[in-house]
Amino acid sequence: MTSIDHVDLNLLRVFHAIVEERSLTKAGERLALSQPAVSYSLGRLRTLFDDPLFVRTRAGMQPTPVALELAEIVGRALDTVRQALRYAERFDPATSTRTFRLSLSDAGEMAYLPAICAVLHEVAPRVKLLVEPLPVEEIEEALRSSRLDFAIGNLPSLLPRTRHVLLFEEAYVCMTRKRKALPSGSTLKLDQFLAASHVQVRSLEHSHRELDDALRAQRVGRNISLVLPHFVAVPGVLAVTDLVATLPERLAHILNRGDAFRIYALPVQLPKAAVTMHWHEHFHEDEGIAWMRDLMTGILANFDKKR
Repeated sequence: MTSIDHVDLNLLRVFHAIVEERSLTKAGERLALSQPAVSYSLGRLRTLFDDPLFVRTRAGMQPTPVALELAEIVGRALDTVRQALRYAERFDPATSTRTFRLSLSDAGEMAYLPAICAVLHEVAPRVKLLVEPLPVEEIEEALRSSRLDFAIGNLPSLLPRTRHVLLFEEAYVCMTRKRKALPSGSTLKLDQFLAASHVQVRSLEHSHRELDDALRAQRVGRNISLVLPHFVAVPGVLAVTDLVATLPERLAHILNRGDAFRIYALPVQLPKAAVTMHWHEHFHEDEGIAWMRDLMTGILANFDKKR
């Protein structure tokens, strides 16, 4: 049996990085190591565990069955070490240079990020914020492994599996280019909604499927003419077409700062989007996480009232 006294524990960080990145080059970039250094560490790991651990394929460095079994064990061990080290850190926002990692969709970046950055600039000028939008199915593991510190958005699938707080609920509205023949009231007429050509946005944060399911439940369909992966392209498209976009109310007002569009309440009832902030149980007591959590909650808790 190999004694821990004779093992360089940094090898476990290299192993974990290769498992996640499936690339020696990317693992090295992540750890600030040269590729020869990563290759040397992999050689030592192969000797230590008496297994190839990774096989080079066109898809990258694929882990062997032994590596897959080790990955979970090593991941838990590194999480435990991170927790222990964080207790030694005293967090002072005025002097801290800590980096917080946050997952936001493009809608969240446009709507929430400016307010968060403005406050950080004042109270924690040396703190860094790294925004990395991740697919919903990857967020829980990223929070657990400390690849992310927080995720903010309409993320109902994460509620049973993370620590979280409700920030606010966001209504949906529809937006279209100003032009003649539009209704003068605050609500788009149902016949006009049905007759219009629509933009569908497949955002990470606001599920088009949930919207369409809610509309279908009321026997209302949308004639989808354009499908986009992000909200950022919506105003440019609406400005030169008669398309209609259904989007979160706060975001609609942000995108309409030039007052080129009409914003209407929907002619049907849709459930509001619950915007929540998520973090992992492992880091709930961490001073920096607790401070940043309270800061963002304070900024965003009444965000829907700040137009």
